[in-house]
Amino acid sequence: MPEFSFELNEEQKSVRDWIHGFAQDVMRPAAAEWDEREETPWPIIQEAAKIGLYSLDFYAQQFFDPTGLGIPMTMEELFWGDAGIALSIVGTGLAAVGVLANGTEEQVGTWVPQMYGDANDVKVAAFCSSEPDAGSDVASMRTRAVYDEAKDEWVLNGTKTWATNGGIASVHVVVAVVDPELGSKGHASFIIPPGTPGLSQGQKFQKHGIRASHTAEVVLEDVRVPGDCLLGGKPKLDERLARARERDALSAAGAERVKNAAMATFEASRPAVGAMAVGTARAAYEEALEYAKTRTQFGRPIIDNQGVAFQLADMRTQIDAARLLVWRASWMAAAGRPFTAAEGSMSKLYASETAKKVTAQAIQILGGNGYTREYPVERMHRDSAIYTIFEGTSEIQRLVIARTLSGMPIR
Repeated sequence: MPEFSFELNEEQKSVRDWIHGFAQDVMRPAAAEWDEREETPWPIIQEAAKIGLYSLDFYAQQFFDPTGLGIPMTMEELFWGDAGIALSIVGTGLAAVGVLANGTEEQVGTWVPQMYGDANDVKVAAFCSSEPDAGSDVASMRTRAVYDEAKDEWVLNGTKTWATNGGIASVHVVVAVVDPELGSKGHASFIIPPGTPGLSQGQKFQKHGIRASHTAEVVLEDVRVPGDCLLGGKPKLDERLARARERDALSAAGAERVKNAAMATFEASRPAVGAMAVGTARAAYEEALEYAKTRTQFGRPIIDNQGVAFQLADMRTQIDAARLLVWRASWMAAAGRPFTAAEGSMSKLYASETAKKVTAQAIQILGGNGYTREYPVERMHRDSAIYTIFEGTSEIQRLVIARTLSGMPIR
């Protein structure tokens, strides 16, 4: 395993510059238009597919980068370009990772290619987990999957919400309850193939930010899928449920240890969201810096004023600190080192809070101009709000960190 380094290697630098070029030349010129349209930017996704940026192969290469920095580097550059368009490009990865993590080799080979399509016919996929009454509280999930043994089919009913690409996806990956008595341990994931009867798009959300990314409810009404659409297969599910029932017989302390082990697994995905936040924060900082150097008041650039210069100094310091937390957690995950202090949640918490703060400061530096849509910092500030909400709110991150550090079941 490579030692941790603050310096990207030559291959990583080449990839970073390639992504940066796409973000600068293709994404940024189109960002304001697609934000106003509040529609999926299919032409931009197609351009990404043509050069190989929207493909399973590319993201697999970055995911298996032995330094762990491939994914955060990619996310930072794309979200530096534009958060809404970037989420439209990377959103399919949520569903793909769900299949890669839980599916059989046959399921991976069958369904993941269908999630992306090709440069001439791009597709997207959706990962559907959250529900109207079950966001962070996954134990309250109500979507049910019942096995019809006579037909070897699963029947799904329920409503999912906040689903990126929900309803417009070629393939949906849906998390559902298969054993209500086991709470969050009684869940399983299912592939819903294209055109399956009973799946429909519910409400499409009109959002404050990341408006180029499609977010909607997904309604499942007697959706029937073949038995082999259960990720991992039924024998594996039956074995896992049996183990979970045995764990329920453990002492309360033992059960809490099992719960914390599961929580640690979720930690591994959070640095990627932190990297998205770093990208948006960096973009706003760069806009503010350039503006402060060229905007003159009272006969001199406003950066000559300590009040502005010190804000920019703080902004850059916070961005660099956030990136270092993200890189540390990403490297630890790739090295197989446990997050003994909830380092994954730390990176996501600090980076997301930094994005909100830095984009707000950027607006302040630009003054009235920053408050208009003529300048991109207004959009960046709206986009930044999501980072403290999705993939676990800032409050949930603090709870995870506090529980990890104290070993106590803090409520």
